[in-house]
Amino acid sequence: MGYEDGDYPMGMDYGTAKRAATPSDMRNRYLRSRSFDDPLGDEAVSESGGYYWAPLAQQERAGSLASLISARRGTPVLGNAAPAENWRQPELPEVIAMLSYRVDAVRANAAAFLQHLCFRNDKVKSEVRRMKGVPILVELLDHPKKEVHLAACGALKNIAYGSDAENKKAVRNCDGVPALVRLLRKARDIDVNEVITGTLWNLSSHDAVKMDIVNQAVPALCDEIILPHSGWDRQPDEGLKPRHLEWEGVLTNTAGCLRNVSSEKREAREKLRDCSGLIDSVVHILQCEVDQKDVNSKLVENCVCLLRNLSFQIHREIPESGRFLEPETGISGTSNGGSQRSNCFGGRRGRGRRNVDSISADAEYPKRDTPAKGYELLYQPEIVRLYLSLIRECTNPAVLEAAAGAIQNLCAGRWMYGRLIRATVRQEKGLSHIAEKLSHENEHVVKAVSGSLRNLSLDSRNNELIGKHAMSDLVRNLPPASPGDTLRGFSSDTVVSILQTINELVVDNVESCRRLRELQGVERLVAIIRSGARPDREVKASSSVLQSLWTHREMRKPLEKDGWKKVDFQPVATRSVPKSNAYDDSTLPLLDKNSRTGDKREMIPLDNLGPDGYSTIDRREAGKVENLSYDP
Repeated sequence: MGYEDGDYPMGMDYGTAKRAATPSDMRNRYLRSRSFDDPLGDEAVSESGGYYWAPLAQQERAGSLASLISARRGTPVLGNAAPAENWRQPELPEVIAMLSYRVDAVRANAAAFLQHLCFRNDKVKSEVRRMKGVPILVELLDHPKKEVHLAACGALKNIAYGSDAENKKAVRNCDGVPALVRLLRKARDIDVNEVITGTLWNLSSHDAVKMDIVNQAVPALCDEIILPHSGWDRQPDEGLKPRHLEWEGVLTNTAGCLRNVSSEKREAREKLRDCSGLIDSVVHILQCEVDQKDVNSKLVENCVCLLRNLSFQIHREIPESGRFLEPETGISGTSNGGSQRSNCFGGRRGRGRRNVDSISADAEYPKRDTPAKGYELLYQPEIVRLYLSLIRECTNPAVLEAAAGAIQNLCAGRWMYGRLIRATVRQEKGLSHIAEKLSHENEHVVKAVSGSLRNLSLDSRNNELIGKHAMSDLVRNLPPASPGDTLRGFSSDTVVSILQTINELVVDNVESCRRLRELQGVERLVAIIRSGARPDREVKASSSVLQSLWTHREMRKPLEKDGWKKVDFQPVATRSVPKSNAYDDSTLPLLDKNSRTGDKREMIPLDNLGPDGYSTIDRREAGKVENLSYDP
């Protein structure tokens, strides 16, 4: 991801004026000038499906390009020399050599010109790295003059942008992260902080740099950016006020960086959860944006993706997690087909077998003496309402997917708050809004929503309601039984997720089985098995649903009446499928890479690893745009 702003200050020889916009104009200018870049190709989707890659913030200022044009007309590019008639553009080795020149104006202009040369040019970036220009730029970050360290940071930001991991490692290997942190600690300038945080965002897409950022940069990002500019107060006395707006660009970069590093491993997530005030501030920003009806911004996307990642395996990773665990027995038991007098996703409970979630009719959270704070906010009813608001009001597919994924994470596992959150979603009339997204045009949204409904259906009342009102959309998203039916063309990962959700609905609920039969779902399931062209994972998942259907004795005569035989509902032989988690083996998060234990079937995975690092960019835009630039 990149963006281009005007009037980059590069020294007096460039003749550029300082930025004309006032801080109050920052929001509009920032939103107007941002552009997005996905440096990854479509091949990055092969093993994962589902998770976004965080935009890599790159910046190319209009000033550098304008100055280059001016220079070609006779203005000197570097230093204070008089205009020369036979002026020529300096070669790259000369520009790098000028970074070490004794005159500060020459250093600043050389760094700014180098930033321009690296813009959209991977070959130049590699040459700068080969000619040892990166260490010099990192050294200039400690220069006392703003025009020098700002230009040097801008050059590093463009060098670190893109899919070439060697450029990111070059910045890291010469202690670029500590140098950026030092500059962040002493800088009190919005322009400087925007470039610093953008550089860290670019670096954070590479695995080898993630923990360096977590250990060295996260405290500074929280202390210098998130806490003072989010608008959140430890002792609020003015209510929610969107005081973060003028710093939205810097906050977006910072949240993007944290979003990337939160997709690393357990240690990174735990350190982020323990960072004082971080989660409180991010939740505050989201609440302000929802209140302001501005829910489609990149800031909202980065914040909700960060919270989703921090919710991953939360029932295991929070301190003293064992005190919240509940018995496993009966968690999947649901209604056996008794009468249901429920409205769409909000009515009375039907008769039937009870599971762990049906012990309490409503969500009754433990009483607290003090307000929840820090990581505790991740599983409070307030955050669930926030996610539901985003699902209702947002049109950004990345936000919709992340909000549904966060709910899926919180409902995973056998723990008290998972049970309470399942009930809270129902009480807030959220099931209908989530289920509506099954018809969304975006596949990643459909997959996340399907997984979320699956975990929500572990509650017996939810199971009845979802089976009654969402089964039609679930069946419609399966591959068609005949060529004339509509084919949505979903990937195998999405189809398997839908099949597993259907299986959760029918395994103990005969009414859902009847609904599946009425919708001609059996035909679609058998077609998947008999096609000979569908992946083994889909065949195996379809067979599981048919087996669950046949276990209900009430269903056998109607099915036989439809012409089906017992053999159609027996297990089918498939080719060997690599062992992995039972729920979503293709998207096992690459965090504890050797771990294969636990309730992974109920987890939403973190963002998948690809050529440009383990982050959360929308891969669907891969290869379409490198960098769009808009004049402010």
